[in-house]
Amino acid sequence: MVEFNLPENSKVRPGKTHDAPEGATNVRRFNIYRFDPDSGENPRLDVFHVDMDDCGPMVLDALIKIKNEMDSTLTFRRSCREGVCGSCAMNIGDKIGGTNTLACTKPIEDIPGDIKIHPLPHLPVIKDLVPDLTVPYAQYASIEPWLKTNSQAPTSERLQSPDERDKLDGLWECILCFCCQTSCPSYWWNGDRYLGPAVLIQAYRWMVDSRDEAIGERLNELNDPFRLYRCHTIMNCTSTCPKGLNPGKAIGGIKGYLARRR
Repeated sequence: MVEFNLPENSKVRPGKTHDAPEGATNVRRFNIYRFDPDSGENPRLDVFHVDMDDCGPMVLDALIKIKNEMDSTLTFRRSCREGVCGSCAMNIGDKIGGTNTLACTKPIEDIPGDIKIHPLPHLPVIKDLVPDLTVPYAQYASIEPWLKTNSQAPTSERLQSPDERDKLDGLWECILCFCCQTSCPSYWWNGDRYLGPAVLIQAYRWMVDSRDEAIGERLNELNDPFRLYRCHTIMNCTSTCPKGLNPGKAIGGIKGYLARRR
């Protein structure tokens, strides 16, 4: 099988190898990033040979099988297994490169050759495939993602026309997996000040909601050289979104609002 050649100056070192059961004939090799910051050791790539005749079709199925049957210390997030919660976002690919996506909806058969799995890039790692999402969630909270209005509370629900409701399509489906956030070079270099595509698509979702009355306030908060304008329309965010959304278009919509206001 193809070996993963690690650069000499890489901190990631070759790790342990776990063989498939004796007699297995349909075997795939998974190279999985392992790291525990409390151990004092460098990160490593462990190799797992998985019997695909006794494994589900998705990458998450293989990870669960590995944890249950080969190495119980492997650590990753997962919940719904249906592409809804965003918990199992990670970087998955082959020896050439990887893409940020959801392990639960990524078919193993779509990956040629050996399979490489890393945590979402450019975030601190808590352990193995679990990144620290403290900063992205704090940035999400900063946009105040809830309906804001000064009008007297209605005695019934706040209604929308079909056209008004249609404006939310392509926005509300965001599951905050942060695949787009961690694929954005601008966020890599300015993640402490640039809000990033996942947060900005959420901000735009409230701006276009006909029931929200705080668009001016929301625009004031975003009209900043870093919070919004670090976006350079690279469009990695749109390319990697596992839900098929277009954060770049939403960011363009925010910039359009600001341009028209001037």
